[in-house]
Amino acid sequence: MSIEMLQQAKSDALAARARFFGTLDEARERLKPGNLANEAWTGVKDKTAEAAGSAVEAVKQRPKTVALVLGGLALFLARKPIGRAAAKVVSRRRRKGNRDED
Repeated sequence: MSIEMLQQAKSDALAARARFFGTLDEARERLKPGNLANEAWTGVKDKTAEAAGSAVEAVKQRPKTVALVLGGLALFLARKPIGRAAAKVVSRRRRKGNRDED
C-alpha cells in the first residue's frame, strides 16, 4: 500500500467520522424530550383540526341525523337524573291520589 493510499484512507476515515458525529448530534437534538413533546403536540393539533373539519362537514350534510344522535347521547348521559325526576313525579301523584281517596 502506498503512502498516498494510506493518507487517502485516513482522510476518508476522518470524513466518515465527522459525518457520523454530525448525524449523532442531529439525532440527540431530535430526541430531546422537549422536541419530542413539541412534535407530538403539533401532530395532535393537526389531527384535531382535521377531525373538527370532518365533523363540521358531517353536520352540514346531515343536520337532522346529527341532532338525533346528539339528543340520544344527551338522554343517555342524563338517564339517572331523568329517572329520579320521573320517580318523584310518580311518587307525588300516588301520594296525592291516596289523599283524594281518604
